Amino acid sequence: MKFRTRLLGLAAAASLAFVGQAALAQAAPVNLGVVIPSATHSFTAGIVFWANQAKKDLEAAHPGLKVTVKTAGGAPEQANQLQDLVTVTKINTLVIFPFESAALTKPVAQVKAKGVYVTVVDRGLTDTSAQDAYVAGDNTAFGRIPGEYLGKALGGKGNIVALRGIPTTIDNERMDAFNAALKAYPGIKLLDAKPGNWNRDDAFKVMQDFLTRFKQIDAVWAADDDMAIGVLKAIEQAKRSDIKIVFGGAGAKGMVKTLMDNSNPLIQANVSYSPKFIYDAIKLTAEARLKGEKLPPNTIIPSVLITKDNAKQFYFPDSPF
Repeated sequence: MKFRTRLLGLAAAASLAFVGQAALAQAAPVNLGVVIPSATHSFTAGIVFWANQAKKDLEAAHPGLKVTVKTAGGAPEQANQLQDLVTVTKINTLVIFPFESAALTKPVAQVKAKGVYVTVVDRGLTDTSAQDAYVAGDNTAFGRIPGEYLGKALGGKGNIVALRGIPTTIDNERMDAFNAALKAYPGIKLLDAKPGNWNRDDAFKVMQDFLTRFKQIDAVWAADDDMAIGVLKAIEQAKRSDIKIVFGGAGAKGMVKTLMDNSNPLIQANVSYSPKFIYDAIKLTAEARLKGEKLPPNTIIPSVLITKDNAKQFYFPDSPF
């Protein structure tokens, strides 16, 4: 009987020890690194703003949490930052918005191989085994919505040019969805699609080329509102009157305000894709890791059509984007 009691006591102690270890593991400090592009245009300015806001809010709410935010002007710089975060800062969790997909896949995979939990945001990697979770806007809808809108607005006939972003998985998703939507309108011709790199100056040059090469353009899809600004400038300088619509993307506050005020007849619609998802991704990742949990493999934030009728819902005047 004494032996049985002793066994029960040992079992209870072991059970308590296990619970104690689990609690310690669950309460282990989270050292989270955030790697994002620098503010090269208004959308990434929004990314930087929301990432730093997440750091401020989360560190205040969770004293055991450390968040380090790094910005980079290109893929090589991001790769170097990853090495520093692992070897010097000794992160155990990473949230990365890759500058480019292919160039960052191997460096991120190397970080994950060291036991770091990895959440990839927006610009996906070319090998998803290099990540634990993925958070993004709905890039299929981002391409499909303008394709459908332009097809209907042009009555199923006309010439379109498109400006793509930086070579990434999301740019491919958007372009594929746009092309798929246009298949329903055989009378629409996509004259050309070239990268404007989500940059207004690059887009201005690309649009100048389109305007020189094509004498009749009915509409433009510029897959980013910064690019749309460059496109509008090129059209104005060329004094072209054939273009009826310039459809941008992501719902920048300037474009949304233009819709609200009906101040430019070329701007008739937009599609939502807020940079605030970096805040959501950091928050979701940090809070899950603080609990010793994981995120779902994929978290997709809806993208919807913005018109004059609903523009007020998407207007955030205090945001940099």
